Amino acid sequence: MNRRPAALPRRALSARLTPAQLLALVYAAGILIGTALLHLPGVQRAGATALDSVELLFTATSAICITGLVVADTGEAFTRLGQVIIIVLVQIGGLGILTFGTLFAFLTGRRLNFSERQGLVAQLNALSVGGVLPLLRAILTYTLVTELVGAVLLSLRFVPQYGLGEGLYQAVFHAVSAYNNGGFVVLAGGMAPYASDPLVSLTISALVILGGLGFLVQLNYVSHLLHPRKNRLLVYSRLTVLTTAILLTLGTLVILLLEWQNSKTLGALPTSGKFLAAFFQGMTPRSAGFSTVNIESMNTATIFTIIGLMFIGANSGSTGGGIKTSTFAILVGSAWSMVRGRGELIVFQRRVLNENVVRAGSITTLYTLLVAGAFFLLLATNPKLGFTHLLFETVSAAATVGLSMNTTHLLNDPGLLILTVLMYLGRIGPLTFAVAFSLRSTQKRNVKYPPERDILVG
Repeated sequence: MNRRPAALPRRALSARLTPAQLLALVYAAGILIGTALLHLPGVQRAGATALDSVELLFTATSAICITGLVVADTGEAFTRLGQVIIIVLVQIGGLGILTFGTLFAFLTGRRLNFSERQGLVAQLNALSVGGVLPLLRAILTYTLVTELVGAVLLSLRFVPQYGLGEGLYQAVFHAVSAYNNGGFVVLAGGMAPYASDPLVSLTISALVILGGLGFLVQLNYVSHLLHPRKNRLLVYSRLTVLTTAILLTLGTLVILLLEWQNSKTLGALPTSGKFLAAFFQGMTPRSAGFSTVNIESMNTATIFTIIGLMFIGANSGSTGGGIKTSTFAILVGSAWSMVRGRGELIVFQRRVLNENVVRAGSITTLYTLLVAGAFFLLLATNPKLGFTHLLFETVSAAATVGLSMNTTHLLNDPGLLILTVLMYLGRIGPLTFAVAFSLRSTQKRNVKYPPERDILVG
């Protein structure tokens, strides 16, 4: 009697998906779950203008993709339950849904398969698959400790102002929002009352900068400071910190010079407040979304500067978006090397691989096409809104920054849906999305074609 061979067990869906596909699908699922939670009774504040399903989808996407764009004031439109849901989505989006999923599996004793480890590595930009779980524990510990310290510092201002319970809530909410570069604010009057307050402004700035540096950069610097001989500073860490410092300094100086006499922004502040507010606004395009002055009232040249800083964004593997500082540094360095007649890019006495230069160019090209396409659609669907306003909104969404020229609430449903897709693609990265759902095989082919030297470039 012939027996049919036993069927092989089907692999789990997570094992059949590539890391890029898993990342894209899990973030999409997180957005849908977040939208469903915001539809629950008691989430929207009674008496406030009710948000429809498109606006709630937009809000959930903005939270899970740690952007901070809102169609209504978060503190006025949502109850305490709604605000808690939003900040939890921000925390999950900042650390990464895959990080939380892996933590749950680890705590419940389920072993991670290799595909799941690859998925976590893809999101955290880890250096090796074997070190994922120790890296995960370090990330969670460092994140929670940093947010706790930030909350304690903010409570020194908010507790005397709001009372113990409300003050602690405000401190925790904004510490989590700042470190994850979320940009959500539930303070009465927003951040504007604290434009000249060094405690609030500098604490928020420190949290944003740390979150925008990326987990691996922070851990690399901490481990180097603790054991300098054993743990050397990576070239990547040095490059990103240097680039971040340069961009932060340039942004602060440009805003300070252009807005010094603008009575609607820095001009109304005392001298110390002008420096503090300029630094804060030079910091926030890193992907923070906070603002202590009215962005819409800034000069056109200042708006242009902020758009450029938002497009560059934060660091790879961080809570921020944009093309990333390392990408920008490689592009600028490659151009400078070509001008000087060098054949390859040298950074801190290390040669940058040509494939990284090509990758940087590909990422920038895809981001530019993504922004240009979304900007065109916004112009077509919202023709009554200004060119600069829509461009600012588009870059802010694509780079998951969250700054706005008071335009988001004026967009119609098609415009909100366009920005919703843009925030999603900006969070996972257009290159990741393209690789995830590419119809062609990603396997390398052994066929090599002859070079063509007659193509003119430049």
